[in-house]
Amino acid sequence: MKDQIKKFLNEEQDPKAIEKVTSKLQDILMKNEEVGYIAVQKKPALTVLPDSIVVTTKRIIICQPKNLGLSMNFIDYTWDDIEGTFVKENILGSEFSFSTKTEMQVSIDYIPKIQARKIFTYAKEQLDILKNGAVQSVITEEIAPTLIHESELIEEMETEEVTDFAEIMPVVSNYAEPIAENTNASTEKKTSELTQDELFAKLQNYKKLLDNGLILQGEYDAFKKEILSYM
Repeated sequence: MKDQIKKFLNEEQDPKAIEKVTSKLQDILMKNEEVGYIAVQKKPALTVLPDSIVVTTKRIIICQPKNLGLSMNFIDYTWDDIEGTFVKENILGSEFSFSTKTEMQVSIDYIPKIQARKIFTYAKEQLDILKNGAVQSVITEEIAPTLIHESELIEEMETEEVTDFAEIMPVVSNYAEPIAENTNASTEKKTSELTQDELFAKLQNYKKLLDNGLILQGEYDAFKKEILSYM
Protein backbone atom coordinates (compact mmCIF):
# COMPACT_ATOMS: atom_id res chain seq x y z
CA MET A 1 0.00 0.00 0.00
CA LYS A 2 2.84 2.43 0.81
CA ASP A 3 4.37 2.01 -2.64
CA GLN A 4 0.97 2.67 -4.21
CA ILE A 5 0.55 5.87 -2.17
CA LYS A 6 4.00 7.15 -3.09
CA LYS A 7 3.08 7.01 -6.77
CA PHE A 8 0.54 9.81 -6.20
CA LEU A 9 2.71 12.11 -4.03
CA ASN A 10 4.84 13.58 -6.82
CA GLU A 11 3.06 16.95 -6.93
CA GLU A 12 2.70 17.73 -3.21
CA GLN A 13 -0.58 15.92 -2.64
CA ASP A 14 -1.67 15.64 0.99
CA PRO A 15 -0.34 12.22 2.12
CA LYS A 16 -3.18 11.66 4.61
CA ALA A 17 -5.80 12.48 1.99
CA ILE A 18 -4.15 10.16 -0.54
CA GLU A 19 -3.92 7.34 1.99
CA LYS A 20 -7.59 7.68 2.93
CA VAL A 21 -8.74 7.80 -0.69
CA THR A 22 -6.62 4.89 -1.91
CA SER A 23 -7.70 2.68 1.00
CA LYS A 24 -11.34 3.12 0.02
CA LEU A 25 -10.76 2.92 -3.74
CA GLN A 26 -9.73 -0.72 -3.43
CA ASP A 27 -13.36 -1.62 -2.75
CA ILE A 28 -14.97 0.30 -5.61
CA LEU A 29 -12.61 -0.22 -8.55
CA MET A 30 -13.99 -2.40 -11.32
CA LYS A 31 -12.25 -5.30 -13.01
CA ASN A 32 -9.24 -4.16 -15.08
CA GLU A 33 -9.74 -0.57 -13.88
CA GLU A 34 -6.53 1.28 -13.02
CA VAL A 35 -6.02 4.59 -11.25
CA GLY A 36 -4.16 7.04 -13.48
CA TYR A 37 -3.86 10.09 -11.22
CA ILE A 38 -5.18 11.64 -8.00
CA ALA A 39 -5.43 15.39 -7.40
CA VAL A 40 -6.18 16.84 -3.95
CA GLN A 41 -7.61 20.25 -3.01
CA LYS A 42 -5.29 22.70 -1.29
CA LYS A 43 -7.24 25.69 -0.01
CA PRO A 44 -5.52 28.80 1.39
CA ALA A 45 -7.01 28.16 4.84
CA LEU A 46 -6.43 24.90 6.68
CA THR A 47 -8.50 22.20 5.03
CA VAL A 48 -8.95 19.24 7.31
CA LEU A 49 -10.97 17.26 4.80
CA PRO A 50 -10.06 18.25 1.22
CA ASP A 51 -11.95 16.88 -1.74
CA SER A 52 -10.07 14.74 -4.26
CA ILE A 53 -10.39 13.93 -7.96
CA VAL A 54 -9.45 10.44 -9.13
CA VAL A 55 -9.10 9.66 -12.83
CA THR A 56 -9.01 6.01 -13.87
CA THR A 57 -9.02 4.14 -17.15
CA LYS A 58 -12.82 3.95 -16.97
CA ARG A 59 -14.11 7.09 -15.20
CA ILE A 60 -13.66 10.26 -13.13
CA ILE A 61 -14.41 9.85 -9.41
CA ILE A 62 -15.08 12.81 -7.09
CA CYS A 63 -14.19 11.89 -3.48
CA GLN A 64 -15.79 14.00 -0.72
CA PRO A 65 -14.97 13.11 2.92
CA LYS A 66 -17.89 13.30 5.37
CA ASN A 67 -18.39 12.95 9.13
CA LEU A 68 -14.89 14.13 10.04
CA GLY A 69 -13.34 11.68 7.58
CA LEU A 70 -15.13 8.63 8.97
CA SER A 71 -17.07 8.23 5.73
CA MET A 72 -16.71 9.39 2.14
CA ASN A 73 -19.02 10.14 -0.75
CA PHE A 74 -18.01 8.91 -4.20
CA ILE A 75 -19.57 10.41 -7.33
CA ASP A 76 -18.38 8.94 -10.60
CA TYR A 77 -18.78 9.79 -14.27
CA THR A 78 -17.71 7.34 -16.96
CA TRP A 79 -15.71 8.60 -19.94
CA ASP A 80 -18.71 7.77 -22.15
CA ASP A 81 -20.75 10.37 -20.22
CA ILE A 82 -18.16 13.17 -20.44
CA GLU A 83 -18.37 15.75 -23.21
CA GLY A 84 -15.22 17.77 -22.41
CA THR A 85 -12.76 18.77 -19.67
CA PHE A 86 -11.42 22.21 -18.75
CA VAL A 87 -8.79 23.84 -16.53
CA LYS A 88 -8.87 27.44 -15.36
CA GLU A 89 -5.74 28.67 -13.61
CA ASN A 90 -6.28 31.27 -10.88
CA ILE A 91 -3.89 33.10 -8.57
CA LEU A 92 -4.41 30.48 -5.87
CA GLY A 93 -4.52 27.12 -7.58
CA SER A 94 -6.67 26.00 -10.49
CA GLU A 95 -10.23 24.97 -11.13
CA PHE A 96 -10.72 21.64 -12.89
CA SER A 97 -14.12 21.12 -14.46
CA PHE A 98 -15.87 18.91 -16.96
CA SER A 99 -19.20 18.79 -18.75
CA THR A 100 -21.36 15.76 -19.38
CA LYS A 101 -23.51 14.83 -22.35
CA THR A 102 -26.56 15.63 -20.20
CA GLU A 103 -25.29 19.25 -19.95
CA MET A 104 -24.18 18.90 -16.34
CA GLN A 105 -21.18 20.99 -15.19
CA VAL A 106 -18.93 19.61 -12.43
CA SER A 107 -16.00 21.56 -10.99
CA ILE A 108 -13.47 21.32 -8.14
CA ASP A 109 -11.53 24.44 -7.19
CA TYR A 110 -8.23 25.07 -5.41
CA ILE A 111 -6.42 22.24 -7.17
CA PRO A 112 -2.65 22.92 -7.29
CA LYS A 113 -1.78 24.05 -10.80
CA ILE A 114 0.57 21.20 -11.67
CA GLN A 115 -1.95 18.64 -10.40
CA ALA A 116 -4.71 20.29 -12.45
CA ARG A 117 -2.55 20.12 -15.58
CA LYS A 118 -1.74 16.46 -14.99
CA ILE A 119 -5.35 15.46 -14.42
CA PHE A 120 -6.47 17.51 -17.44
CA THR A 121 -3.87 15.82 -19.68
CA TYR A 122 -4.84 12.35 -18.48
CA ALA A 123 -8.54 13.10 -19.07
CA LYS A 124 -7.85 14.29 -22.63
CA GLU A 125 -5.90 11.12 -23.37
CA GLN A 126 -8.76 8.92 -22.18
CA LEU A 127 -11.30 10.86 -24.23
CA ASP A 128 -9.08 10.55 -27.32
CA ILE A 129 -8.75 6.80 -26.78
CA LEU A 130 -12.52 6.51 -26.47
CA LYS A 131 -13.11 8.59 -29.61
CA ASN A 132 -10.59 6.70 -31.75
CA GLY A 133 -11.90 3.38 -30.50
CA ALA A 134 -15.45 4.31 -31.53
CA VAL A 135 -14.32 5.31 -35.05
CA GLN A 136 -12.39 2.06 -35.47
CA SER A 137 -15.42 0.08 -34.30
CA VAL A 138 -17.66 1.72 -36.93
CA ILE A 139 -15.15 0.97 -39.71
CA THR A 140 -14.87 -2.66 -38.60
CA GLU A 141 -18.65 -3.07 -38.52
CA GLU A 142 -18.92 -1.75 -42.09
CA ILE A 143 -16.21 -4.04 -43.48
CA ALA A 144 -17.06 -7.22 -41.56
CA PRO A 145 -20.37 -8.14 -43.36
CA THR A 146 -18.65 -7.98 -46.77
CA LEU A 147 -15.79 -10.19 -45.62
CA ILE A 148 -18.17 -12.70 -44.06
CA HIS A 149 -20.27 -12.87 -47.24
CA GLU A 150 -17.21 -13.48 -49.42
CA SER A 151 -15.94 -16.11 -47.00
CA GLU A 152 -19.27 -17.96 -47.11
CA LEU A 153 -19.26 -18.00 -50.93
CA ILE A 154 -15.72 -19.39 -51.08
CA GLU A 155 -16.44 -22.01 -48.44
CA GLU A 156 -19.58 -23.12 -50.23
CA MET A 157 -17.68 -23.55 -53.51
CA GLU A 158 -14.80 -25.45 -51.91
CA THR A 159 -16.78 -27.87 -49.75
CA GLU A 160 -19.79 -28.73 -51.91
CA GLU A 161 -19.64 -32.27 -53.26
CA VAL A 162 -20.06 -33.17 -56.91
CA THR A 163 -23.23 -35.20 -57.43
CA ASP A 164 -23.64 -35.30 -61.19
CA PHE A 165 -20.45 -35.80 -63.18
CA ALA A 166 -22.29 -36.38 -66.45
CA GLU A 167 -23.35 -32.73 -66.69
CA ILE A 168 -19.83 -31.36 -66.60
CA MET A 169 -17.55 -34.07 -68.00
CA PRO A 170 -16.90 -33.68 -71.74
CA VAL A 171 -18.30 -36.49 -73.90
CA VAL A 172 -15.54 -38.69 -75.36
CA SER A 173 -16.42 -40.78 -78.42
CA ASN A 174 -15.05 -44.25 -79.22
CA TYR A 175 -13.68 -43.18 -82.60
CA ALA A 176 -10.02 -43.32 -83.40
CA GLU A 177 -9.58 -39.51 -83.45
CA PRO A 178 -7.42 -38.05 -80.66
CA ILE A 179 -9.33 -37.69 -77.41
CA ALA A 180 -8.14 -34.13 -76.81
CA GLU A 181 -9.53 -32.94 -80.18
CA ASN A 182 -12.93 -34.53 -79.55
CA THR A 183 -13.03 -33.04 -76.06
CA ASN A 184 -12.25 -29.54 -77.28
CA ALA A 185 -14.79 -29.71 -80.10
CA SER A 186 -17.53 -30.93 -77.78
CA THR A 187 -16.68 -28.32 -75.15
CA GLU A 188 -16.60 -25.43 -77.63
CA LYS A 189 -19.98 -26.36 -79.05
CA LYS A 190 -21.69 -26.65 -75.67
CA THR A 191 -20.01 -23.68 -74.02
CA SER A 192 -20.92 -21.27 -76.80
CA GLU A 193 -24.62 -22.00 -76.28
CA LEU A 194 -24.66 -21.46 -72.49
CA THR A 195 -25.98 -18.39 -70.66
CA GLN A 196 -23.85 -16.37 -68.22
CA ASP A 197 -25.40 -18.16 -65.20
CA GLU A 198 -24.81 -21.55 -66.79
CA LEU A 199 -21.20 -20.64 -67.59
CA PHE A 200 -20.60 -19.65 -63.96
CA ALA A 201 -22.22 -22.87 -62.73
CA LYS A 202 -20.05 -24.90 -65.10
CA LEU A 203 -16.91 -23.19 -63.79
CA GLN A 204 -17.95 -24.04 -60.26
CA ASN A 205 -18.44 -27.66 -61.18
CA TYR A 206 -14.96 -27.85 -62.71
CA LYS A 207 -13.60 -26.45 -59.46
CA LYS A 208 -15.38 -29.21 -57.55
CA LEU A 209 -13.85 -31.82 -59.86
CA LEU A 210 -10.41 -30.38 -59.21
CA ASP A 211 -10.96 -30.38 -55.44
CA ASN A 212 -12.10 -34.00 -55.56
CA GLY A 213 -9.01 -35.04 -57.54
CA LEU A 214 -10.99 -36.01 -60.63
CA ILE A 215 -9.14 -33.65 -62.98
CA LEU A 216 -5.66 -32.15 -62.96
CA GLN A 217 -4.79 -28.52 -62.33
CA GLY A 218 -3.73 -28.06 -65.94
CA GLU A 219 -7.05 -29.40 -67.21
CA TYR A 220 -8.96 -27.11 -64.83
CA ASP A 221 -6.96 -24.08 -65.96
CA ALA A 222 -7.75 -24.88 -69.60
CA PHE A 223 -11.47 -25.28 -68.92
CA LYS A 224 -11.50 -22.09 -66.85
CA LYS A 225 -9.76 -20.07 -69.57
CA GLU A 226 -12.16 -21.27 -72.20
CA ILE A 227 -15.28 -20.60 -70.12
CA LEU A 228 -14.11 -17.12 -69.15
CA SER A 229 -13.69 -16.27 -72.83
CA TYR A 230 -17.46 -16.57 -73.23
CA MET A 231 -18.38 -14.58 -70.10
